[in-house]
Amino acid sequence: MIPRMTPPAPPPMRHSWLDDMHALVAGSLFVALGMTMFGHAGLLTGGVAGVAFLASYATGGNFGLFFFLFSLPFFVLSWFRLGAEFTFKSFGAVALVSACTAVAPKVVRFEFINPWVASVVGGFLIGFGLLALLRHHASVGGVNILAQWLQQARGLSAGKVQMSVDIVVVLAALVVVPPVRVAQSVVGAVAIGAILALNHRPGRYLGV
Repeated sequence: MIPRMTPPAPPPMRHSWLDDMHALVAGSLFVALGMTMFGHAGLLTGGVAGVAFLASYATGGNFGLFFFLFSLPFFVLSWFRLGAEFTFKSFGAVALVSACTAVAPKVVRFEFINPWVASVVGGFLIGFGLLALLRHHASVGGVNILAQWLQQARGLSAGKVQMSVDIVVVLAALVVVPPVRVAQSVVGAVAIGAILALNHRPGRYLGV
């Protein structure tokens, strides 16, 4: 019996500049909308965004501004470990998310949204936005940059790294926000991490 020959895998198709631009804009808008839902429901998320939410809730300041400022130090790691292209794309994504969340109250209004619904739907929106960015070699800064580097350098799942850090940050917020909001935020963190853990595994995506 003649053994079957497995055909060679097709070479990965490179993304065009138009592909990258579309993904950066769409992914950033998804993340911004999810963050807006979280903010409206009084929820948190992990990483730099979680710290920005805490600062916003504590001071009444703008989340978008805090998010942009707190993300800046991580671009040093990005520049030296992930390269100029990734850094510039990520900086553009962070700037767009920050700008969109800053103007969101003027263009998007939620008269009512259940916090549990916001945690799941908002988490999925953020997760899919991050997935689009990561697959086009970009991120929204902060822990997302660290997770992407660990996946490339150590083979660790970016989604699992992101989920682990997010849950730790959210649980640390128990001293600031009510426990029920923390529980809802944990659900949101799991929703974000699940999208990445299931869809952004090393070797699964062939686009370059």
